[in-house]
Amino acid sequence: MSEHNEELATDPADDWAAALAEQAQTTGKTGAASDADDLFAQASQAKPASGLFQPFSGSVASGTQNDIDMILDIPVQLTVELGRTKIPIKHILQLAQGSVIELDGLAGEPMDVLVNGYLIAQGEVVVVNDRFGIRLTDIITPSERLRKLNR
Repeated sequence: MSEHNEELATDPADDWAAALAEQAQTTGKTGAASDADDLFAQASQAKPASGLFQPFSGSVASGTQNDIDMILDIPVQLTVELGRTKIPIKHILQLAQGSVIELDGLAGEPMDVLVNGYLIAQGEVVVVNDRFGIRLTDIITPSERLRKLNR
């Protein structure tokens, strides 16, 4: 069947007939149009099996709790970003121990906290028992996330 005829077919019966006819042509069957019509007629006369779909119950709360429990243990990548910069490869090759790379972040400016690459919060560096950490100072709302993406 030509592409032009397929584009004109808007009725689901025509779409199924066209697909079945095309399948029959590729497998080398003859009389594909009548086979397609027969198959479509059988499919349209078939009744759905009772009990196939569960009746909808109004209690969504218990199902939602189970869904949330399923995702609580999924690991995500949390990144705290001090700053960024773009430098040419030739400068990267010249780096040595003690080299200083200037970043676009300012001293004392809040650092970005990203989860899987998406900004979710900002915070400040803290040191606890000789380990670095971050104290969250601002949680980014979904509307703020969209606004920052559009910049």
